[in-house]
Amino acid sequence: MPVRLPTFVLGFAARGPAWAAWVERLPRLVDDVLAEWELTGDGEPMHGWTALVLPVRDRDGTPAVLKLVCPGVPGGDEEEHEALALQRLGGNGAVRLLRADPGRRLLLLERLHQRDLTEVWDLEACEIVGGLYGRLHVPAPPQLRLLTSYVGRWTDRLAELPRDAPVPHRMVEQAVSLGRDLVADPASTGTLVHTDLHYENVLAGDREPWLVIDPKPVSGDPHYEVAPMLWNRWAELEGDVRGGMRRRFQAVVDAAGLDEDRARDWVVVRMLHNALWELEDHPDAPDRAWLTTCVTVAKAVQE
Repeated sequence: MPVRLPTFVLGFAARGPAWAAWVERLPRLVDDVLAEWELTGDGEPMHGWTALVLPVRDRDGTPAVLKLVCPGVPGGDEEEHEALALQRLGGNGAVRLLRADPGRRLLLLERLHQRDLTEVWDLEACEIVGGLYGRLHVPAPPQLRLLTSYVGRWTDRLAELPRDAPVPHRMVEQAVSLGRDLVADPASTGTLVHTDLHYENVLAGDREPWLVIDPKPVSGDPHYEVAPMLWNRWAELEGDVRGGMRRRFQAVVDAAGLDEDRARDWVVVRMLHNALWELEDHPDAPDRAWLTTCVTVAKAVQE
């Protein structure tokens, strides 16, 4: 029986022609891969932001998940090396890669539970993630793109924001200065960095209590990782946002043994880049609440 695509995955087609073509051929692709890899379906299809995820069993009955990511779409290079990163980690702190076809963006992965770190007290979750950093931050494979190549371009665009942009110009100038200093620093490359490590990308497992999924890897600086642990689960901070930000920041930095000043600098740079993208994507009606979040996080870690 053909796979029934989740509504969210069907909605990928609205993102553009490449997405639509992939969604159209996806049921046939699923059938072909299940046959090639001798897999059988074992539950309802799930999805990520760019992928269809199918619970399966292999020929021996071992549970796994088959992840199918749309290849060849604009901006899709951030996921190009997921298999390479997982292979390099070998299941140490991360989901185990069982098989991959990078050309078709297919991954067969160890099956984890659906429980993630959003169900854990945020400071405890920050300590868990900080404790995982040391296992994940291994020497980067040479194929990975350099974090500094991205940060340099984003920082140059940030410098071009007009003075009347709806973010504090003083903070823009600070982030531009910090970004350029970090790009020039050799320590900003050389380590495998996940780049999207937040509460929902850490799942409970049988092999270990918590394992990381969904890397968007670059060759970068471990201190770049901290910011997503701050801006996610925002609603939980109501009443003491800045205090909550500082406590999260300190929990991650202490658990990971990171340099506090360097982690702080990267948070400022990342949050202003987030603001930049919002202003570029929605120049006429940017999300003011999100811009406020970006500025608040950048300020909080400096107070």
